[in-house]
Amino acid sequence: MIVALIAACEIGFWVLLAAGLAFRYLLRMRRTGLALLLCEPLLEVVLLVVTALDLKNGAEPNWTHGLAALYIGYTVGHGHRTVQWLDGHAAHRLGGAPPPPKPLRYGMARARHEGRIWLGTLIGAAVATALLQLAIWYVDDPSRVTSLESWRYVAWRTAGIHGLIALSYWIWPRKAPAGESEVAPEKESVHR
Repeated sequence: MIVALIAACEIGFWVLLAAGLAFRYLLRMRRTGLALLLCEPLLEVVLLVVTALDLKNGAEPNWTHGLAALYIGYTVGHGHRTVQWLDGHAAHRLGGAPPPPKPLRYGMARARHEGRIWLGTLIGAAVATALLQLAIWYVDDPSRVTSLESWRYVAWRTAGIHGLIALSYWIWPRKAPAGESEVAPEKESVHR
């Protein structure tokens, strides 16, 4: 049941996102579009409540509960950036706005960009860990929570690997090809 709910939340995320952007830019109903976009966090609240109720009703804690915590953590860490990125592209393609800035590709500017993305992963791992710890305390039976404990390691292993990748951009910054600037023009240095 939890896996189906995670899938429904993911589908709901994209449906609400598409509907919100369509209302904002195609139908020119900006407030309705904004309201739809602001409903996105409610999906995670529903997932959190259903997962807690599942555990309360005596369900054996398993990998689905851990996956739900990681999904919520990922959404907290990266959801806002994803929505902003897609909003910028929709504003350009559907609303006549200038094209959104592209991520910087070279040098320390790229390293800073990768570091900001890694911070989203770090936030996601922290949120998932907090949710998993709350679930462990809620179940309050050490013999039943080993799968939940293992998901904490998954969250931090993922954050560690992503951190190493982000760090590699600082240690070995990519050089711009001859004739191309490492720093984008001033208007392109803003990220979505």
